[in-house]
Amino acid sequence: MDMELNVLEVMKYLPHRYPFLLVDRIVEFEKGSKIVGVKNVTINEPFFQGHFPGHPIMPGVLILEAMAQVGGVYSHLAGEVEAGRVPYFVGIDQARFRKPVLPGDVLRLELTLVNVRRGIYTFSGKGFVDGKLVAEAELKATFAAAG
Repeated sequence: MDMELNVLEVMKYLPHRYPFLLVDRIVEFEKGSKIVGVKNVTINEPFFQGHFPGHPIMPGVLILEAMAQVGGVYSHLAGEVEAGRVPYFVGIDQARFRKPVLPGDVLRLELTLVNVRRGIYTFSGKGFVDGKLVAEAELKATFAAAG
């Protein structure tokens, strides 16, 4: 189903805050299937100061983190995670980076649920800029009580 969550609504589901909240909107959600989020990449991102001066590129690990955050929102929207539990990465497989993500890009993060087994969510994630694949990975996460 098409849906739209703005950044304030996303913050209800994730413990991340600036500068580490990497999801600006959720634009699609289908329980048992997929979720799509958006990250607007701006030159004001703190990581661009050092990655790389004069040639700013979004670090691949942050693209993967953005994907994982979208997956965290999925699990909460699906009603499968208790309130107050936070997502933890437990695995990244088959990560590939196809094109650099630059300031001014709109990064579309599409995650498809592969399975949920023993509290571990597995997602197939893909990142796109202007319809072109820029990154992909299989991501695994679980949830634990905060604090």
